[in-house]
Amino acid sequence: MINVHCKEINKMWYGVAIEGEKIFATAFSSSEEEVLRSLLESLPYDMPFQMAEKSSRFSTKVLETMKEIFDGKDSSAKFSLAMDHLSSYTRKVLKRVSLIPVGYVTTYGAVAKVAGGSPRAVGQALASNPFPLLIPCHRVVYADFSIGGFSGYGGVKTKREILRREDRDYKKSMQRRVDNKVLSLFSVNLVLHTKDAERVQLNSQIDSSRRSLQKSYKLLNATHMVSKKRVPSNS
Repeated sequence: MINVHCKEINKMWYGVAIEGEKIFATAFSSSEEEVLRSLLESLPYDMPFQMAEKSSRFSTKVLETMKEIFDGKDSSAKFSLAMDHLSSYTRKVLKRVSLIPVGYVTTYGAVAKVAGGSPRAVGQALASNPFPLLIPCHRVVYADFSIGGFSGYGGVKTKREILRREDRDYKKSMQRRVDNKVLSLFSVNLVLHTKDAERVQLNSQIDSSRRSLQKSYKLLNATHMVSKKRVPSNS
């Protein structure tokens, strides 16, 4: 039976779903309801669960570790994560991302080089990460070091805030070997100081929306003109 534990720490709610000392899901948000919803969405289908009546030593350790990571602190805690119900590709992506240390980021493309698939496939796998904070999907960004997406609480704003707290002012990039492949890691500074790339991305989105509106307007106008020119049939 999976036990669900939730706790509010400094106005932020943290939650974990565990069986014994194996973690099935984590979540964090500003509301307990949102944490519960995220946890239940991440649990394996038809897996029985219950709300824990009181916290355990293990659940307390997990929730406090999540708080430390959210605050940008270094954490050496290691936990057993339940991944058997996930696809083999998702497991591979999550395990690669778990290697990214505090103060560093990598890109979706760099993860794809060591996990296989495409940058888009990596992004899709991370979008359903059942272990936010414990597996730091917030440390994966776009190739131009703009912030990228984040499906967790607060979206990209929260992602940027966590990365800012994790900044150690590292000057050099580094690499980690993974199954005879190399995972490239970069200082989080590159993301925090990349404003131009984000501005270009935002302008591109605005231009795309503007073009879409212009097409809709032209289509609407053309339809209106055809309607005006149509000769009514004689009854």
